[in-house]
Amino acid sequence: MTFCRRGMLLGGLALPFISRAASAQAAWPARNVHITVPYSPGGGTDVFARLLAEGLRSVTGQTMVIENRAGGNGVIGSQQVARAEPDGLNLAVVTSTHTMNKYLMPSVPFDALKDFTAVSLLSSFPYVIAAPADAPYKDIASLIAYAKANPGKLSFGTSDGTNSFTSNEFARMADIQMEEVAYRGGSPLMNDIVAGNLPLGWTSILTAASYFDNARVRFLAVTSAERSPMQPNIPTAAESGLPGYDFAGWYGMLAPAGMKPEIADAIHEANVKASTMPQYRSRFIELGADLRMLGPKDFAERMQQEDRRWAEAAKAGLIKQLQ
Repeated sequence: MTFCRRGMLLGGLALPFISRAASAQAAWPARNVHITVPYSPGGGTDVFARLLAEGLRSVTGQTMVIENRAGGNGVIGSQQVARAEPDGLNLAVVTSTHTMNKYLMPSVPFDALKDFTAVSLLSSFPYVIAAPADAPYKDIASLIAYAKANPGKLSFGTSDGTNSFTSNEFARMADIQMEEVAYRGGSPLMNDIVAGNLPLGWTSILTAASYFDNARVRFLAVTSAERSPMQPNIPTAAESGLPGYDFAGWYGMLAPAGMKPEIADAIHEANVKASTMPQYRSRFIELGADLRMLGPKDFAERMQQEDRRWAEAAKAGLIKQLQ
């Protein structure tokens, strides 16, 4: 009888600890959450992050405050988050450029892996290759022919390190010479294409979404191996003139290093819930988002794999360092 009473007593003492552990995950967020987007308003990262924030408000009941901190190829905004407290109230939505920056730039004021907590890989997406509607090339084959006939005279726009690599890899594979023009975001890049001030550009399909019905823009190709369900009439670059060309980017959510695993798990769970709510899921799909999310552990492993990939590419001279 004594044994049973002692077991009951121990069990009773354990309950508060179990309750606290179980509630730690459910407690996020205690108040408003600040989400930094390290790119300009209106670009693909910004559009995606704002839709996600809307869904997170519905899931958590808390306000999600979006701040755009553009500049430095995403470094300025990311650095702000790296310096914040790892309490789950300061987050960043970044692109795959985050892991590439140290190979692109002379110096980066943080370690892309060690100074952050991986929370969620949110979505994968292809880039699109866009041109003014009156450009002398109508598809990838004629673009390559034009560039070969006019070496070094064709300029192209990029808005982050990943699509810089993607576009320069296109030029390398096609054996053509083009001049890169760096933009602070995909939205100003697309505006220059619409205005006829930029003859060619690479940007995310989410950034391009609001321009698909614009008669002043022609989309030559998507960069992925398969056509996008969002715009199935846009061919892949591989099928329309450059076999073997295949590249996709991603959006991910990061937090400062040192975040408790249960908080990261809670945020990831909220991201999954937000993206699967019918009123938001349909809008994500309209944006061309691939919502096969990865949680903290798998996302951290994905970033480590990409870091090794960029290290090898840099060693082989395939990454053009920004000045």
